Amino acid sequence: MYTLIVLLPLIGFLVAGLAGPTIGHKASEYATTGLLVLAAILSWIAFISFGFGNGETLHVNVLHWMQAGALDVSWALRIDRLTLVMLVVVNTVSSLVHIYSIGYMHHDESRSRFFAYLSLFTFAMLTLVTADNLVQMFFGWEGVGLASYLLIGFWYKKPSANAAAMKAFVVNRVGDFGFLLGIFGLFVVFGSVSFETIFAGARQLGESLAGEAAGNGEAVLHFAGYSLGAAGAMTAICLLLFMGAMGKSAQIGLHTWLPDAMEGPTPVSALIHAATMVTAGVFMLARMSPVFELSHSALTFVTFIGATTAFFAATIGLVQNDIKRVIAYSTCSQLGYMFVALGVGAYGAAVFHLFTHAFFKALLFLGAGSVIHAVSDEQDMRRMGGLRRHIPMTYWMMIVGTLALTGFPFTAGYYSKDAIIESAFVGENAFAMYGYIMTVIAALLTSFYSWRLIFMTFHGKPRASHEVMHHIHESPPVMLVPLYVLAAGALLAGIVFYPFFLGEGYESFWHTAIFTGPENHVLHEAHHVSALVAYSPTIAMVIGFVLAYIMYIRSPEKASQLAARNPGLYKFLLNKWYFDELYDFIFVQNAKRLGRFLWKTGDTKVIDGLGPNAISARVLDVTSRVVQMQTGYLYHYAFAMLIGVAALVTFMMFRGTI
Repeated sequence: MYTLIVLLPLIGFLVAGLAGPTIGHKASEYATTGLLVLAAILSWIAFISFGFGNGETLHVNVLHWMQAGALDVSWALRIDRLTLVMLVVVNTVSSLVHIYSIGYMHHDESRSRFFAYLSLFTFAMLTLVTADNLVQMFFGWEGVGLASYLLIGFWYKKPSANAAAMKAFVVNRVGDFGFLLGIFGLFVVFGSVSFETIFAGARQLGESLAGEAAGNGEAVLHFAGYSLGAAGAMTAICLLLFMGAMGKSAQIGLHTWLPDAMEGPTPVSALIHAATMVTAGVFMLARMSPVFELSHSALTFVTFIGATTAFFAATIGLVQNDIKRVIAYSTCSQLGYMFVALGVGAYGAAVFHLFTHAFFKALLFLGAGSVIHAVSDEQDMRRMGGLRRHIPMTYWMMIVGTLALTGFPFTAGYYSKDAIIESAFVGENAFAMYGYIMTVIAALLTSFYSWRLIFMTFHGKPRASHEVMHHIHESPPVMLVPLYVLAAGALLAGIVFYPFFLGEGYESFWHTAIFTGPENHVLHEAHHVSALVAYSPTIAMVIGFVLAYIMYIRSPEKASQLAARNPGLYKFLLNKWYFDELYDFIFVQNAKRLGRFLWKTGDTKVIDGLGPNAISARVLDVTSRVVQMQTGYLYHYAFAMLIGVAALVTFMMFRGTI
């Protein structure tokens, strides 16, 4: 069954990709969607039948892949609770996105190719989450990178789509370079890329480090000119692994590709942000939690980056006007929450937020797609307004997604986000309190920009043209039904699954899927924080809602007045902290200057000038002079022959042959 779950999307990709032009668009849509729905059903069956306690890790061997010296890699599926959670998330959201896309993309002439790419994306993510070793995980890791490039640039005739796809591909290669070095480091230290071997070695190494002052034994890794002992080696390896996670999960510094990914079709945005790609980094750190527990310095850095990202992305979301970009920066911020949880050792809380976030973020993106579909592909919220009476079902679905995102009591986000904030408060690393403060502030900002989106889009006076307002219509059932399913998840996923993911008996639920040692202390303390700490996210949520209501419903002029009074800050946030401009100045322009120098000077003047061009020029010089000797007059040729005979006689006389 597990092998079938992984292979069904691959079969859909092959059917739509190879036979799509033959069988037609409709057959491609139904084939890929049907296979994904079947995979989702099987995933839920596997998740439930695995049991909710003491489920042993299963290893399903598929084939022997490669062997080179000490490197022996088999393609096998690692089935544990973490894998099953990801199978449910990936296949459920992906199947709903497939169904939604049947309606959203029905006018596109390349639908078969689109559905093939969607299925390829899903297959790559399933390969990643079921991997039994790091090489297999890296295969899936790069697979989602390739699929994201294809989907973001799906409308390849748009220059902006091509640029966004290339940007995502290049930025992720930066992070992937670190991830690859981390894999090399683990192989050097543990002699294997198998998770079982690495985790067993990590347990032994942890025991030995506990018995030493600071792990200052003999060098176990040589990196960047330094000889590192066991403790230093694990810190370096964990930071390299986290570098890969920063790229895939869009943490500050390697986040710049994520907003531009909105150039792809809206279903792509939902799939990338909710179930695949961006969650890969969070999953990888959770999977490698036994290794990260060996380096508290690395976990502290993870906490700092996550908290900073949560705040940074939320500030940018305050002023964005593109409906999809607001939700995109929300994703970036929510991923920061997950890394805060990972950094303080609350791995279960991070995965739980990943699980709940998939439902309400997919709901928000697909709801935004329904809005865009209704207003003739308009994405600027300043040209919307007053839509709630025209598309009431989409409106209420967006309300449900917003309530869950902002952490309204008893919604999915309320349970998972609050668990992270409380875990950060009781965390013990140096940036745990910083994480708590930043996540609470981000909760306020999240509430503000989320309700700002609702108020600007659905409330107030219509700001669209009369022609657009005349053609506004509710989405068809094929697009609304996935919203209903996701809304149910956004409302119920928290209250239903909280006892298993984070309740008193959560150790038996996770078993050995994640590291549960120190986390037990963190979650136990998190359950007993003061009332002020426990309610601080809810208080922040209410404040954000009130501010948004005042500025966009009660006194709509206040927002523009505030921006006019603070033009520098407004432009700073509107231009996304100028990260793109900074990278353009430091990297892009310098790379162009270097390329232009190597082209004009190195290639044209030096290589071509002294090489083939110089030789050809000399040949032309010689031949041009020789050509001048060919006059066509007989007496010139007779004179040349006479000179030749004289020269030959003279030569022979000097040689003494005459």
